[in-house]
Amino acid sequence: IEHHDSQMKIGIDGIPLSGHKTGVGHYTFEIAQGLATLFPAEEIQVLSHLPYDAEAINTNSEQLQNLHFVQPPVNSFTKHWWTIGLPKYIRKHGIDLFHGTNYDIPVWGGRPTVLTIHDLSSFLFAETHVQRRVRRARRRLPTMARLATRIIVPTESVRAEVREHLRVSDEKVRVIHYAPRRCFFPQSRVDAENVLKRLKIEEPFILYVGTIEPRKNVLTLVKAFEEIYRNTELRPQLVIAGPTGWLSDDLYAHVERSRVKDRLLITGYVGDEDLRALYNTCSVLSYPALYEGAGLPPLEAMACGAPVITSNVPSIVETVGDVARLVSPNDVHDIAQGIKHLIENAEEREHRSTAGMRHAQKFSWQRAAAATLEVYRKVL
Repeated sequence: IEHHDSQMKIGIDGIPLSGHKTGVGHYTFEIAQGLATLFPAEEIQVLSHLPYDAEAINTNSEQLQNLHFVQPPVNSFTKHWWTIGLPKYIRKHGIDLFHGTNYDIPVWGGRPTVLTIHDLSSFLFAETHVQRRVRRARRRLPTMARLATRIIVPTESVRAEVREHLRVSDEKVRVIHYAPRRCFFPQSRVDAENVLKRLKIEEPFILYVGTIEPRKNVLTLVKAFEEIYRNTELRPQLVIAGPTGWLSDDLYAHVERSRVKDRLLITGYVGDEDLRALYNTCSVLSYPALYEGAGLPPLEAMACGAPVITSNVPSIVETVGDVARLVSPNDVHDIAQGIKHLIENAEEREHRSTAGMRHAQKFSWQRAAAATLEVYRKVL
């Protein structure tokens, strides 16, 4: 990418870094850090009126001189962040471009904007979200998509959905693939076993990673797990690792009544080091989501060598190819059979593990950051 004399000042939405990092937080952080690393001449300001989570913005690398996590002080006026506080900051500090990494951009202020749309679940799977969020998304997202100078999406399938549901022209949308983070790699058993001991996990175990919310379909996975106990001699543990999102009461009610309750472990939020240990030691990562923008956990699991079973929905297939074993997310029996087959078949596990590690290496956050800067340059 040719170099310009004048320094670019990029503003990035930092709100996804004000709590435990989940998908959007990781995306925001990796893009910001990738841009700052690859392009030391550009200034990257991550902006949030809410305090940052110290762990979320720990960069682990030599402090990048050009990456700043800024929390501008707000008053009763500027605390209206999107309409007043942020546009005011952008103007005052000469930000050239703002990148909304979480479906939101300032709607006025005259600066070019890039908007990332991770998925359209609040549009297409409204029943899996809290109604308040659905109403807000349906009201705001079409406007945001129209006003954004350019849009970034993780997969071709989301691009098609954006075109269809938000009526956006193709040339405005760029597909930039997500990647597994660098902290996910094959590690020695000894290190991993200490984590299993601490979390009271027994092998063999089936792993699910992600927020517990309806479209992730965890309840169907639990039912498939019960079927394995009913119909086979296998006695694995099911480990559900991730924070509780919303509308998950029926899952917990079901688990309370379940005959296999004592073989089910719901860990809550798990940090990266622990997660790497789980990816490295599980017999199968099972990710039966009903809908995804991209589906990152299967890719992260592959980077650690885990055999993966996941849904045959278009965006996930686009992300994991034929490297994962694909099942129908609505079919309890199909999921149960797939898991049973993989647990019993060491050869196939080995094959999918090796192929998965190779596949995961095709993706990198550095490439994603470089492609993102290319979008910025076009916009400017």
